[in-house]
Amino acid sequence: MSEAQTVTDESRAASDLTAFQQNILSILAEEPMYGLAIKRELEAYYGSEVNHGRLYPNLDDLVELGLVEKSELDKRTNQYELTDAGHDVVLGQVEWVLDRFVTDDERADEVRALLE
Repeated sequence: MSEAQTVTDESRAASDLTAFQQNILSILAEEPMYGLAIKRELEAYYGSEVNHGRLYPNLDDLVELGLVEKSELDKRTNQYELTDAGHDVVLGQVEWVLDRFVTDDERADEVRALLE
């Protein structure tokens, strides 16, 4: 696996993934995308170029882990979509972060404001 740690437990958590892989899952939580669209989203987030040699092996790892489904859009383009397991990983990561961030009513209000 390129950047993935070996996952032996059936319940995969975000902690089993690199931050780069977690970011890919977060991007795919919005909608299915083809590789170059994912690359552009990552580049906008990181503010620098994302190498194909980094992106596609990580997408393949996420497919292998059952967190992303890969399908063919045309002969040259693959589409990637979050699976139910991938959705659960993203949701689990959001829950983990919120459990640590929301420590009082003021912070809870900050999160509510983000969601509006």
